[in-house]
Amino acid sequence: MDFRLSEEQRLLGDTVRRFVDQDYSFESFKARTRTELGYDESTWRQLAELGLLGVPFAQEAGGFGGGGIEMMLVMEQLGRGLVVEPYFPTVVLGGAAIDLGARGAQRDELLGQLIEGNLKLALAHYEPRSRYAATRVETSARRDGEGFVLDGSKGVVLGAPSADRIVVSARTAGSVDSRDGITLFLVDRKAAGVTLESYRTVDDRRAAEVTLRGVRTGRDTVLGEVDRGADLLDRVFDRAVAALCAEAVGAMGALHAATIEYSKTRQQFGVPIARFQVLQHRMVDMLIRFDQAQSMAILAALKADSGDAVERARTVSAAKFQVGRCGRYVGQQAIQLHGGMGMTDELVVGHWFKRLTAIDQMLGDQDWHLDRFSRLEPAA
Repeated sequence: MDFRLSEEQRLLGDTVRRFVDQDYSFESFKARTRTELGYDESTWRQLAELGLLGVPFAQEAGGFGGGGIEMMLVMEQLGRGLVVEPYFPTVVLGGAAIDLGARGAQRDELLGQLIEGNLKLALAHYEPRSRYAATRVETSARRDGEGFVLDGSKGVVLGAPSADRIVVSARTAGSVDSRDGITLFLVDRKAAGVTLESYRTVDDRRAAEVTLRGVRTGRDTVLGEVDRGADLLDRVFDRAVAALCAEAVGAMGALHAATIEYSKTRQQFGVPIARFQVLQHRMVDMLIRFDQAQSMAILAALKADSGDAVERARTVSAAKFQVGRCGRYVGQQAIQLHGGMGMTDELVVGHWFKRLTAIDQMLGDQDWHLDRFSRLEPAA
């Protein structure tokens, strides 16, 4: 298999790298996280002007027409820069739900608004008692004439405080744990009956607990097919897991580079600690874990859009498991080698480690993905 990047892919990667290098210093990151929004609206506009909001969407809708590799190139650089703008909840989660679930003119209109920077999204699926079970949905959607009425609660909805619309999963049929009977709805965040309890996450992003009480929504807000939302969610989440793996790789690479640089300046017994062989071995081990994670992230990106659901699921779960293990090791070593300062908010390594820790728990932790991998049988 040819892993060389095309000219367009190289230009895309260079564009995101320059954006991070020029506009995303550690000081500006901290300033963004202290604001009420938790990010900078002008930076969001800049992402739109650079065309980065349209990377995974078809050219017919105004996008770049990219796939898993293009998203990997973007997410890796966003992870390196600790970019806090709601790219993941809007483009990767909500955008994928619209891209795969909406149809015709509605799809093109919504994606066009997103690509221009005029539509922010969030995806509300997991619930307080669901853990990582993708098909456990208690939120109900009962039919009411030509529309539906939604009732229920969703937890840790990333990007919800700044979202214009929220993709909500609700049960239209079946039991609480049934795979059949889940439907996705595109709900206005300010609709009557929608309430948010917003908060700041451990990695300095914004999320919310979302409650829906008697929320009325029309038939035209359904994404995909009624009662068949589980299939759509599988595809969205597999794309998202691959993107998270790439973001984690970006953070790991930055942690390794920062640790090497620090070891050249920090002195002990009159010499830089980079001269100590035992610490050199630890930094080499960090590099090995980074290479392992990067290889798995590339494989996940290649399979993120695969039509073979089992192959796609096994690959992204294997990648999420391995990237999680490697990320924990790289982060712990970086903290140790920086000493006590590595735990402080004044040093960027602690923020990269917190982001890696959050990514490890998002959309299934290591144990969940290992179990998923083991349960899925590859095609004969």
